[in-house]
Amino acid sequence: MEFEVSAEAKDKRLNRRVAVTVVVLSVAMGLGNIKDGNIVQAMDQAQARSVDLWNEYQATRTKLRVTEIAQLQLAAMRAPPSDRLATDAARYRREAPRLAVAARAAGDRYDALNVHDDQFDASEAAIATAISICAVAALAESGWLLGAAWGFAAFGLFLSLCGFAGWAFHPDVLSTLLG
Repeated sequence: MEFEVSAEAKDKRLNRRVAVTVVVLSVAMGLGNIKDGNIVQAMDQAQARSVDLWNEYQATRTKLRVTEIAQLQLAAMRAPPSDRLATDAARYRREAPRLAVAARAAGDRYDALNVHDDQFDASEAAIATAISICAVAALAESGWLLGAAWGFAAFGLFLSLCGFAGWAFHPDVLSTLLG
């Protein structure tokens, strides 16, 4: 009879650990998911800005070329040069490099945000794996499985911490393997 009581107490202790682990990991994953959603929105904005700026750059370069061709045509016709064409060409020459720099900066912002998006994605995968292993640990009444779940959980929580803190750690191996 005492053996059953001690075995039951052991099961409850394991089940409590599993339950606490699942609650903590679920909250952490929920918070990480919110932050990841915000990062994805910022990535979308950065990418849209980059595309818009590159389009504006291309339009400016096209306008410059059209202006230069118009100046050449005037010269070929021996017509007087146009002050307006010269002014426009000078403006386009100034604008193009500025637009290229701004477009590259928006692309760099996207790339920087993508590192943190990858962190949260890998974190979510590790934490989901940990929660699944916790379920098996409870069913199998296995302490070593719970320990394995904690290993996955620790890695997932580390990646979430990196994402929240803005650290540059990037799970390259996972990204390459799963990407």
